[in-house]
Amino acid sequence: MEKVIFLISILFFFGVFTEAQKTGENSKQEKPNIVIILADDMGYSDLGCYGSEIKTPNIDKLAENGLRYTRFYNDSRCCPTRASLLTGLYAHQTGLGWMTKVDMKEPGYRGQISHNTVTLAEVLKSVGYSTYMVGKWHVNRDDQCEQNSPKHNWPLHRGFDKFYGILKGASDYFHPTNLYDGDTHIQPDSGFYFTDAMNNKACEFIAEHFKGKKGKPFFLYVAHIAPHWPLHAKEKDIKKYEGKYLVGWDEIRKRRYAKMEELGIIDSTVKLSPRYHNVKAWDKLSKSEKEDQARRMAVYAAQIDNLDQGIGRIVKTLKKYNALDNLLIVFLSDNGGCSLKLSRGKSKKTKDIGSPISFESYGEGWANVSNTPFRMFKKYEHEGGISTPFIVHWPKGIKAKGEFRRQIGHVIDLMPTVLELSGAKYPKEYKGNKIIPYEGKSLVPTFAKSVEDERTLYWEHNANRGMREGKWKIVSLNTKKPPYIRDWELYNIEEDRSELNNLASKYPEKVKEMSAKWYAWAKRCHVLPLSNMGWYERIKKYGGKK
Repeated sequence: MEKVIFLISILFFFGVFTEAQKTGENSKQEKPNIVIILADDMGYSDLGCYGSEIKTPNIDKLAENGLRYTRFYNDSRCCPTRASLLTGLYAHQTGLGWMTKVDMKEPGYRGQISHNTVTLAEVLKSVGYSTYMVGKWHVNRDDQCEQNSPKHNWPLHRGFDKFYGILKGASDYFHPTNLYDGDTHIQPDSGFYFTDAMNNKACEFIAEHFKGKKGKPFFLYVAHIAPHWPLHAKEKDIKKYEGKYLVGWDEIRKRRYAKMEELGIIDSTVKLSPRYHNVKAWDKLSKSEKEDQARRMAVYAAQIDNLDQGIGRIVKTLKKYNALDNLLIVFLSDNGGCSLKLSRGKSKKTKDIGSPISFESYGEGWANVSNTPFRMFKKYEHEGGISTPFIVHWPKGIKAKGEFRRQIGHVIDLMPTVLELSGAKYPKEYKGNKIIPYEGKSLVPTFAKSVEDERTLYWEHNANRGMREGKWKIVSLNTKKPPYIRDWELYNIEEDRSELNNLASKYPEKVKEMSAKWYAWAKRCHVLPLSNMGWYERIKKYGGKK
């Protein structure tokens, strides 16, 4: 009997040990799948969960079940931000300090990312990830975006297994002319709408992955063109917002500001900046002007609404394949709202704004709303140009739900974050090229709690300059003539994030100290020489397509 009991005991403990082994194996954390969603020209307050009246329930739900960062920054313009996001470097280090229009023959201004950089896709492929991209590439030169162009900097040649989208920086939503499937130029189908096509293709890539490569991690980069001009939206989405904006931009800014305070996006130290000086008070507009402007904002809102619907479809597809739990989703925007005034469509009638025969923008008044409560716009280094909503959602890796993170972050932080989560190593050399060390910091420690960090960050675009160090920020606007720069402004950014109280004359030594650091960074990162030449001046001097 004792032998039987002993034998049973041995079998029991062996079974427990074997089960423990299995449990340990199953609980070993797999590499997370990663989805980065980038909006285009969307301001800090344009999402419902950041203060907007625009309906974004799907993005809001990601925020509700994840984290919202309130002091996160981009590079103030589309292609520089994309270059930084993909590489972990300041844009000038990649060669994309300005735009993709021309090669200016200076290291920081080659019009495309260099081969002394590696992309997120290239790094993730080294540890077994499948890599997919839909949307706007915009990190190779415009004169190399045709079917017969050199393709060394196209997505499939910079680490992506599949690509569907455009190579250039802007597009007609209904009839894009620069649409590619992989390396092949294609024509859009009838009934085409770019935002829908992108999100549907993302769902298709996910489905194909789980049918053919289940068990292998994937990286999906969803780089929207919405809500970048032109104002193009589906009429059924526009109807949701018809008449909503007749109350005007002054009132909408006040409502957003109040909601941002209520949500906790901002606190009482952040004041509502004055209406931009070029923008008329709403009550000074004529009836027809109000109707025209209200239509513009309704179309813009419809573009964001449609983007959110598509993100909902992506999330639904991920749920279908039980892939949402161990999936990191990041959502952000590439710059603040765009103040550009644009009107070049076949019809300029108010009723046609948003349709295929129009080609319009929403202008300074509504861009001022998008960037509530801050000053300035896209391409400027004031807070309105560089502040972005930043949402992180990862059920398996983030226990906190609906919390805020107040520490400073920047798009250069995505590379080290992805490296830490995937276990990939950042190379010193890649395909025979020396690789520039990345500049960012991993966000992974912030997933558990807010991390105090006296971060120093730098900006420059079109000779607009900026630097943030601890509680201080220096910033300056450009001029149209050499040396293209104005005097530095100085702000205590922790007490005055809206940049309303310039302290430069009060603390000249602080300005001098920070300016010296900015110029040291500018020299190291190939920011110099500064220029604010216009598009056609640069094309005339350096060549390129108009």
